[in-house]
Amino acid sequence: MTTPHPPHPSAPSSKLEALRLPPFHLDDAGIAWVADQLRTLTTEQKVRQLFNVAAHGDDEAQVAALAALGVGGVTRFGGADLDASWRATRALIERSEIPLLISGDIEGGAIGLPFGTALPNQLGLAATGSTALAEEAVTVLAREARAMGYNWTFTPVTDLNAAFRSAIVATRSYGSDPDTVLAQARVNVATFQRHGIAATAKHWPGEGFDDRDQHLVTTINPLDMPAWREHFGRIYRGLIDDGLMTVMSAHIALPAYAREHGASGLELYRPACVSRFLNEDLLRGELGFNGLIVSDASGMAGLSAWADRAECIPEVIANGCDVLLFPSPFEIDFGHVMRALSDGRLTEARIEEAVTRVLGLKAALGLHRKTLDELLPPLEQARAVVRQPAHLAVEQRVASASVTLVKDVRGLLPLSVERHRRIVVVTDPARGGFAGQAPKEMEVPALLAAHGFEVRAFDPAQPPTPADTDLVLYLLAQESLLVQSHIYLDWARLHGHWTTAMRRYWHDIPCALVSFGQPYYLYDAPRMPCVVNAYTAASPVQQAVVRKLLGAEAFTGVSPVDAFCGLPDAAY
Repeated sequence: MTTPHPPHPSAPSSKLEALRLPPFHLDDAGIAWVADQLRTLTTEQKVRQLFNVAAHGDDEAQVAALAALGVGGVTRFGGADLDASWRATRALIERSEIPLLISGDIEGGAIGLPFGTALPNQLGLAATGSTALAEEAVTVLAREARAMGYNWTFTPVTDLNAAFRSAIVATRSYGSDPDTVLAQARVNVATFQRHGIAATAKHWPGEGFDDRDQHLVTTINPLDMPAWREHFGRIYRGLIDDGLMTVMSAHIALPAYAREHGASGLELYRPACVSRFLNEDLLRGELGFNGLIVSDASGMAGLSAWADRAECIPEVIANGCDVLLFPSPFEIDFGHVMRALSDGRLTEARIEEAVTRVLGLKAALGLHRKTLDELLPPLEQARAVVRQPAHLAVEQRVASASVTLVKDVRGLLPLSVERHRRIVVVTDPARGGFAGQAPKEMEVPALLAAHGFEVRAFDPAQPPTPADTDLVLYLLAQESLLVQSHIYLDWARLHGHWTTAMRRYWHDIPCALVSFGQPYYLYDAPRMPCVVNAYTAASPVQQAVVRKLLGAEAFTGVSPVDAFCGLPDAAY
């Protein structure tokens, strides 16, 4: 049975009064609205407010049906049609009695609005070396998200790229340096929240030292507490001091902190989303966080491997998360919570505390007093905002600034038709994007052909030779991936067979590799003589890469990670 956690000594006695404090800052009218909702909602309705469901696609009837559930929030996973996405969101808002928290992973790169301005992922933004330019980029993301009805973003990713094999952190993080991550994350939080969109630091208590994926296994933050406080503690405390509104509690264990609190055995590895130590004692108590805590997606194996859903779903709420993300499905998980409430595993006091924060966040965003057109601007206005000329100008500047020359030890660049006319391109087109997205079209071959190069695709049956090839160009486009244990250079796939996987061409043919995603391919190819990291395959980035390969633009990007993976020989 779960015992209610006592309030922190510094906490106000009234949960409502706590909403006057950062990050909510509610005035009397906001407090009154929350209080009125608390008086009128039944216990069942309050529990429903603690659920955030996923809306996949743009079918208006299916999306609108989610509003009938009475949930507190919906995460939109729409398609590439702006108009259809807008209509689906409109239907959702119109049918909701209590204003909805409408959220998305507005990260940039492959994760964001598919019809929006194509801006780099977080690693690409960090590679610009400029928080000012990053602010311009995040301003575009925020304006476009707000025009499409979003009021909650699951950003910034505050993880650290310490384990370079991690496929899930990879390009979603700002890099491996805590100072860089904090500086960039501060820009993200301030910019989104200035535009009326609540920001979310994730993934609490900090990912990146375990190279596994929480979607597949509960991961472990292995740092001792002094090191944790210097890394993640400093990042989260800085964002909390800045007014961060929400934190995503993930399927990550922090055994060092659990050990300090008397845990042993398997309890050392309890995921944060069901850990009172991590949510209440560390995040709220030590770091002073007064905002809303949302769990990571509840269908992930990082949670389901821990305990049966009937047990762990109520524990998400009981142990400090105010919102449960993505019930699977809603009706069953709602039933789990209601049964836990009836048998004492979950208390009404805890439900009241959680729903107060949910309603408080809605009031802090002003959702309770906004008109329909303020919650979601008219379609014509949304069209005018998304991909407007000013945003496309930012798109081009950021794309150009992010591209990073990692090494060119043989002086290959710049490419010229005179020296490198016959180019063989090696790609891996079968690899899809994040969450099953189709891979980005590789535009580089056509762009090079337009400059007079003779470009052909690699053919394992007719491998390149010095007699017919002047350059072998590897073009890879793997950003962070879902439910894939690692990202690596798959030579067998690239070269067509396990035997040809062992062939290396750079001894007799010039070779280069451009990664439009994962920045760590030197681990699998330390002898690759020329490497460019571009972080995302967005069209403006591909265009910038070609200009830089040809010497029309200088490389200005600065790697936010050790692209050499600690290998001393990779520098040569």
